Amino acid sequence: MKKQERMENLRAEVEACSRCGLCSNAKNRVIGEGNLDARIFFVGEAPGRKEDEQGKPFVGSAGKLLDNLFIKAGFERDKVYIGNIVKCRPQGNRRPIRQEIDACAPYLSEQFDIIQPRIIAPMGNSALSSILIRFGFPETVIGEVHGKKFNAYSSWGKVIIAPLYHPAAAIYNRKLLGNLERDIICLY
Repeated sequence: MKKQERMENLRAEVEACSRCGLCSNAKNRVIGEGNLDARIFFVGEAPGRKEDEQGKPFVGSAGKLLDNLFIKAGFERDKVYIGNIVKCRPQGNRRPIRQEIDACAPYLSEQFDIIQPRIIAPMGNSALSSILIRFGFPETVIGEVHGKKFNAYSSWGKVIIAPLYHPAAAIYNRKLLGNLERDIICLY
């Protein structure tokens, strides 16, 4: 089965999902978007208000910042893949809880298997914890490991986990912006 067909099957599965309560308030399921042959897969926490409205990841203010950082790093958004650990917006823009993350985990795993990225870039603590656990690493916080690289192994071969601050964190704390910019530039 081709990548596009697999992703469409996954999209239909996510659209029909009711594994956790997040779907009951979601306007849209935000599967992810980008190049199915992407070298880098950026993983955020959950859709925000704008993402829920549009059904696309990182289209609000954090997405605009991320797009600008991509330009500074010399690559285009359509050359990467962007998704989240959960596919529906938590009410009140809260962090997803473990049950919600676990409910969406098979969908993210399938996205990884379809895209087979060489670099997985979790953005923020929730995404970082989820990805580190998935690949057998102990949990830690983004402030301790941003910019570092973890070598991991997957069904498609070696993958590098490259933790990043979440763009929203850099909006609220401008002191993080320089670190985020350097860490993204170092991905290429």
